[in-house]
Amino acid sequence: MDPINKLVTSDPAKRAFTLLDEFKDFAFKGKVIDLAIGVIVGAAFGNIINSLVKNLVMPVLGVLLPGNEGYLGWKWVIHDKEIPFGLFLGDVVNFLIVALAVYFCAVKFLGWALRERKAEAATPVPLTKEQELLTEIRDLLQLYRNRSSE
Repeated sequence: MDPINKLVTSDPAKRAFTLLDEFKDFAFKGKVIDLAIGVIVGAAFGNIINSLVKNLVMPVLGVLLPGNEGYLGWKWVIHDKEIPFGLFLGDVVNFLIVALAVYFCAVKFLGWALRERKAEAATPVPLTKEQELLTEIRDLLQLYRNRSSE
């Protein structure tokens, strides 16, 4: 039957249930749930890094560098308009710390773990006594065939 005719003649309630079933199959697959968990953990990690930058790194930087209110008070005033470059600097430091953490976790650690796994897979498994004997028999048969063909 033609798909368009099938769609037109089918019961709307059946189509809705089919659509709902397809959505459930999609939404509750492991990959979608893993992605959602990754987004939630990533947001929590971002909040921790944001707190680290705002509450530890930038106040220490504000103590070391001159200014009345630390980095929060760093602003340019142009034609009576304030441009708070200190806040921007805090966001840049925040980004750099997140990028550094992601680099070390994703690139360095996972690269090291994959290299270790490849090294384990590359080491050959020792043959059992039975496998060694079968290999010898195979080699002898090939040698015998080569000599008989000459």
